[in-house]
Amino acid sequence: MPSNASDLTSLIGSRICHDLISPLGAISNGVELLSMNGAPIGPEMSLISESVQNANARIRFFRIAFGAASATQAVGQGEIKSILHDMSRGGRLTIEWQPQGDQNRLQVKLAFLLLQCFETAMPWGGHVSVSAVGDEWAIYGQADKMKIDPDIWQVLSGGPNSGDVSAAQVHFALAPVAASEIGRRLTVECSANSARVRF
Repeated sequence: MPSNASDLTSLIGSRICHDLISPLGAISNGVELLSMNGAPIGPEMSLISESVQNANARIRFFRIAFGAASATQAVGQGEIKSILHDMSRGGRLTIEWQPQGDQNRLQVKLAFLLLQCFETAMPWGGHVSVSAVGDEWAIYGQADKMKIDPDIWQVLSGGPNSGDVSAAQVHFALAPVAASEIGRRLTVECSANSARVRF
């Protein structure tokens, strides 16, 4: 049985992602079969194909960010880069993953939750880089224009939350929990057009 509410929430996330992957894959295979059989690829089919690809990338990302993980699990560099590439394809936000080799899944989970925080703060696009030197991680984002809510960003570093966290902001509440579970503390620096989080 799960030992706490956080474990149970992660298992729910894993279950939802697991159940959605198969039907999305079936739709993608169906579109591919239609194209192989000579069906005309008009804007409707292109839209379906692109939407399925985007949804698939999101589900793979969510599976790591919100799913169950243990200290003994690792995520391959190729898988991480593939997920982030597919996530940012066609979007305004670019993500550069610098850590080399396989990474501990709990650390990747925290990094992915924080990437969602940057995504929230950069609705008009920008560039985010993830780096790791030894055991120290840093995520840095820069954009011409950022939308940083100080009340919600202070939650990351253990500050009080002045209001309820909405569904669109849940990653801000989950990131400090994920950091605590691996014995880390988040430090946050924000300016008008950049932000950096270290752990």
